[in-house]
Amino acid sequence: MAQKYDVAGLGNAIVDVIAATDDEFLLTHNVAKGVMTLIDEYRAHQLLGALPDGREIAGGSAANTMAGLASLGGTGLFVGKVNADRLGESFADSLKQIGVQFDTRMAEGGPQTACCLIAVTPDGQRSMNTYLGACRELTPEDIDEDAIAASAVLYIEGYLWDEPSAKAAIERAMAAAKRAGRKVAFTLSDPFCVERWRSEFRELLDTRLDILFANEAEAKALFEVDSFDEVLQAMRPWKGIAALTRSEKGCVVARGSEVHVLDAAPVAKVVDTTGAGDQYAAGFLYGLTRDKPLAACGKLGALAAAEVISHYGARPEVHLKTLAAEAGLI
Repeated sequence: MAQKYDVAGLGNAIVDVIAATDDEFLLTHNVAKGVMTLIDEYRAHQLLGALPDGREIAGGSAANTMAGLASLGGTGLFVGKVNADRLGESFADSLKQIGVQFDTRMAEGGPQTACCLIAVTPDGQRSMNTYLGACRELTPEDIDEDAIAASAVLYIEGYLWDEPSAKAAIERAMAAAKRAGRKVAFTLSDPFCVERWRSEFRELLDTRLDILFANEAEAKALFEVDSFDEVLQAMRPWKGIAALTRSEKGCVVARGSEVHVLDAAPVAKVVDTTGAGDQYAAGFLYGLTRDKPLAACGKLGALAAAEVISHYGARPEVHLKTLAAEAGLI
């Protein structure tokens, strides 16, 4: 099948609702400051009605990566579950406005669309209340095998592995990608996610994955080691591409004995690290789908990550294609 998309991303579909508030708002509505709290649907409705002039953006890790890919000029398809409600329509519109294809059938009834309600106080603290809702309802029937087969890379958000139906959807998507001779990329998402599914993630690495994204803590958790050097030794026999991020230490990109140690891209001030890993993956995959050398892919990832940590929010605010061109990377 002819290629239509650079990347098909599978992930949790979450609408980020961001609003400027103050400490009095947090106290009035009993919002824990500076942390992420999981909430139920009733609480989500309460806070959604209370947040002043919230800005709604399609969020979730893989959706953020697709946004970064589009900012670089790449073509992306996002697969994730929303409800046919107002926030679900907002999610779909937000992706379509930036050129990311989103065709997943919306749920009729059941849990409402997932949302992350983010109150930003004048001191820059982000207090997040997350309702997971419909994003946990992804099923194998939501996978368009032809669309997956038409994507150069299938990119999977590790968080999805927590739900049995979503896991089955991932299995179907991976099978479609492999039949079409496409690459399968996986991001470990979170050290706690790795702790829950270590043996299954290790099996995926050995049998079906071509590209692995992880930060240093996630990689150590995967291999149950204490040092980054031990991570590299554990990765060496693997035939795939490992893109490992180390915050201010930069990143390491490895494929067997080929290892590239790359500096972090400069940033005037780190404002908010939310989405850094998501944007790193966007830059890396953009380079990979254009047959860039691995070192160049890592540099593109670092550039995208640096842009997003320079401001609040998990999506680029400056066109990454422009920044990449200025840096001589494209």
